[in-house]
Amino acid sequence: MKHSLLSRLAPVLLAAPLGLPAAAAPTGDALDRASIAVRSPEQAVLMAAAQAGARLVAVGERGIIALSDDAGRRWRQVPSPASVTLTAVHFADAQRGWAVGHGGVVLATDDGGQHWARQLDGRRAAQLVLDAAKAAGDAKATREAERLVADGPDKPWLDLLVFDARRLLVVGAYGLALASEDGGRTWSSWMARLPNPKGLHLYAARRHGNVLLLAGEQGLALLSTDDGQSFRPLDTPYKGSFFTAELTGEHDLVLAGLRGNVLHSSDGGATWAFVPTPMPVSITASGVANGGRFLAANQAGIVLALRNGVLLPLNAAPLPPVNGLLPLSGKEALALTVHGALPVSLDEGSKK
Repeated sequence: MKHSLLSRLAPVLLAAPLGLPAAAAPTGDALDRASIAVRSPEQAVLMAAAQAGARLVAVGERGIIALSDDAGRRWRQVPSPASVTLTAVHFADAQRGWAVGHGGVVLATDDGGQHWARQLDGRRAAQLVLDAAKAAGDAKATREAERLVADGPDKPWLDLLVFDARRLLVVGAYGLALASEDGGRTWSSWMARLPNPKGLHLYAARRHGNVLLLAGEQGLALLSTDDGQSFRPLDTPYKGSFFTAELTGEHDLVLAGLRGNVLHSSDGGATWAFVPTPMPVSITASGVANGGRFLAANQAGIVLALRNGVLLPLNAAPLPPVNGLLPLSGKEALALTVHGALPVSLDEGSKK
C-alpha cells in the first residue's frame, strides 16, 4: 500500500526541496511548526485550490497557503500553523473553509482564508479511531488502531468533503475517515461504515446531492446514496489505483488514475466503460467545468476534456506535473503543479 501512496505523491516528493517529509516520514515536529515564508508562493509546489467567493485559495508543500483576489494574476501568502504538506482545500461559503494534509492535520478558517487554526492532527485522529474501535468491541479494529497510535502522526489526509458550514468528511491513507457535524470541533470515525477491510488508501471523495463517491487504491470505489449513512463497494473492471473521481450527475460517475485508466458509469456504478485516453500516463487531478464537462490532468502535464466519450488534450505544450485542477467560471481552469499555479484555457479552439 505504501508504494501506491508514494506513486500518488511522486510529483511532490521529486520536485520538493530537501527536507520535505515523505508520505510515511515522521511529521511531529512539522505539525507544531508554522509554515515557512516564501517570496513567490504561486511558484511553490501546490496541491489544490478552492474558491472562497471571488477569492482563490491554494495550498501546498510545507503548509503554504496562498490567496489571490484577482483571478490568479497575483498571489500572497498567509500564515499557516503547520509546516506539513497540505493536500486539499474546500470552502462551504466565502468565509468558512478547511484544508487537510500530512500528519493528519485539519486547518480551518472563518474569514475567507486570511487566518487559519488547527482543529485536528494525526495524534488526536489516531486516538479517536482507537476509541471508536474499543466502543464497538471490534478486536481486530482495536489492534489496528493501537498500531496507528503507536506510529505517531505520519498518515496524511488525501481529500476533504465539505457538505456545509458544519458538516465535513476527511479521508486518507490506510482507509482513515473521520467526520464532523459541528464545523470541526468534534469528530467521529466513519471507518466502520466503509466496506474497506484491507484498509486501502482513500484518495478522492466527491458528493452530488445525497450521493457520495469514495475512490482509492487497488480499484476501490465506494458509493453511498443516503448522504453517507451507508456505503457499498462498486465492482469495477480495473483493479489499479484511482487517484481521482467525479460525480457529474446523480448516476454519472467517473473514476481515473493509474496509467491513464478512466472509467465511466451512467447508471450509478452498475456497469462501466473505459474512456479512451491519448496516453497511458497516470491521471492525478480532475474537475467538473460549467455544463458538467469532465476535466482531467496527468503527470505529463496534459489537461484533458471529455468530448463525445473520448478524453482530448486541451494544451499542446505540457505543463509541469499536475497535482490539482480547479475549474473556474467561464472558459478557464487553474492547474496546481509542482511549479505553482498556472492558468489553463478550456477553449478547445485555442489550443496552441
